Amino acid sequence: MHNNDMPTRAELPTSRQLIRSTIIAIAVAVTLLVMVVLPAEYAIDPTGIGSMLGLTKMGEIKQQLAQETKADETLTENSVSDTQASTEAETKVESAPSQSDTWRDEMSVTLAPDEAAEVKLVMKKGETAFYAWEVYQGHLNSDLHTDDVDGKAHSYQKGRAETSQSGKFTSVSDGAHGWYWRNRSDVEVTVTIQTRGEYSQIKRLM
Repeated sequence: MHNNDMPTRAELPTSRQLIRSTIIAIAVAVTLLVMVVLPAEYAIDPTGIGSMLGLTKMGEIKQQLAQETKADETLTENSVSDTQASTEAETKVESAPSQSDTWRDEMSVTLAPDEAAEVKLVMKKGETAFYAWEVYQGHLNSDLHTDDVDGKAHSYQKGRAETSQSGKFTSVSDGAHGWYWRNRSDVEVTVTIQTRGEYSQIKRLM
């Protein structure tokens, strides 16, 4: 004698039942994709439910972090070529002024980990400014630039994981020219910048 556990033909699902189950599974997967995955991963919320559940905000944060990581990688790859291009365009960043020179302005900014700040000088085209900045713990990623060259950003100098920087630059256009810093260290960082030269105003933008 032996036990026969094989299901009978009547117990097996029909083709119609299998198709129906497959359609239901696909519909559930699509629903989860649209209502959960797209808002939480890509901040895409066609139904509005993601915003109600707080998933869209999560997706926005993830996308922002991804963009910042990509920007940091690009910063490292392009820092050398950007400096060379700036030299060819005669927007040189030269050595710092001597100790006998007197600084005109000084500003300190404190940044929490992953926080960013921007300090700009209001200048006319062809004017020259001298500067020196440093931090007392941690380090910063930096970009000395302007956004006012035919509506496009122009970078004078970029740096990664820096503790200080000094020099001078000549403005390529009328407008605001200065420093964008982001704290990529795991401690609070205070950066102090000193400036002098041809500019009408120093101001913090963010």
